[in-house]
Amino acid sequence: MKLEQLNFHHLLYFWRVAKSGHLTRAAAEMHTSQSALSAQIRQLEERLGEKLFEREGRRLVLTDTGHMVMSYAENIFGLGQEMLVRLEGRSEGMVRLRVGSVATLSRNYQENWIRPLLTDQSVLLTLESGRLDDLIDRLMSHQLDVVLSNEAVATDTARPLHCRLLGSQEICLVGPSGLRSESPMRIPDDLDGMDIALPGPRHTLRAQFDALCMSAGVRPRLRAEVDDMAMLRLVARDSGWLAVLPEVVVQDELRTGSLVMLGRSEQLRENFYAITTAHRHRVERLESLLAGHPASAMN
Repeated sequence: MKLEQLNFHHLLYFWRVAKSGHLTRAAAEMHTSQSALSAQIRQLEERLGEKLFEREGRRLVLTDTGHMVMSYAENIFGLGQEMLVRLEGRSEGMVRLRVGSVATLSRNYQENWIRPLLTDQSVLLTLESGRLDDLIDRLMSHQLDVVLSNEAVATDTARPLHCRLLGSQEICLVGPSGLRSESPMRIPDDLDGMDIALPGPRHTLRAQFDALCMSAGVRPRLRAEVDDMAMLRLVARDSGWLAVLPEVVVQDELRTGSLVMLGRSEQLRENFYAITTAHRHRVERLESLLAGHPASAMN
């Protein structure tokens, strides 16, 4: 089969059905009949000489060949969507940059990273937050340009990703200003029985911290566990408890004195990554951001 024999309308219909998993739903979304949609997919299967779907009850499930074709269709139509986004605003000289960040990442870190764009009159920013897997799916379908994460991701031929280390930061212990001491508190040795707020179980730091406490035989008194760093910052500021978190989360509170630094841990570090796809249109503003944050920038 030659490329000119491939009907991209058929491939588009297949892609929409594969994303929804239902002929009826996809037909309604595309304002066509279920029988017409089914005929288009059948013609694509005949052209390719392979079945793309198996039926399981009311759902259509991709075959192995279907999964392979779907991966290519995602790139083809994802890039098409990206092209349309790039064209949007061109007449006004605007460039849209779509940034996703995992929900457990500090919003202060995200703002610091995008700050050069906030004064750029030619950039239209789209900022999203969510679970890493969901954001990667959106990245792979070209609905995002970059994902900021505190967790590295694996890459393979089915999911060609670039995971760039932007920097890392020691984890600190903070508390109300009245707890300021002459010598730094040791993490975790000096935390036994202390009221403390921690990142939630989904955060990459939590397992490291728990392992340190177990190894040292230390049992802090857990008062709060919070996945969202912006919320953990507020808890640290208003509770009077100790809190273990990246310094960037409470940079403003440390500057104003509403919180004080009580100690640091050399054993606990949070890494920051920028994840992009191998197949993407290169946006000059994004490339300059990535180039401006070498791995040593936050050490």
